[in-house]
Amino acid sequence: MPESACQGCGVELPVHEGPVHRYMASSPACWVKYGQLLTREYSDPTYFRAHRLTVDSYAVQHPGPPSPQSIQSVAVHLMALHVILEHGFDDDRARTLLRTAADHGRFVWLEPPTVRPVATVLHPLAADSAEAHAVAVREWALAAWATWHDHHERIRAWTRAFAT
Repeated sequence: MPESACQGCGVELPVHEGPVHRYMASSPACWVKYGQLLTREYSDPTYFRAHRLTVDSYAVQHPGPPSPQSIQSVAVHLMALHVILEHGFDDDRARTLLRTAADHGRFVWLEPPTVRPVATVLHPLAADSAEAHAVAVREWALAAWATWHDHHERIRAWTRAFAT
């Protein structure tokens, strides 16, 4: 079966026809994999514990073209990765930060990384237990955050403006 690369994360998957997100850039096949991952998390509370990082990781790996929505999306999801991974925020505290930043922030377009991440949506899908899933999602999140290293200082500055 022929494969194609996702324009967001670069993962090679069999060609699939179907819908994609309206402003994130992904292949239909990658979008299906993300849906499978979300189904797993929403179906089992032990898997759902990793959900915040799942959403943030996918969003920053699939930024799409510049638009008000994509600019804000990338900014707040990168801010969430920053505070969770570097400052140990829990999901509730990160969600509060996202809400405040989305309501009051003025962000600029960050040029997406050109380097492909070492982990993608496929990484946690390979996990065979909730514990392995949580580890894989965290590894994915760390990889996603690392690819945006050129913008870390700006993201940290935005975060300082909204973190409580």
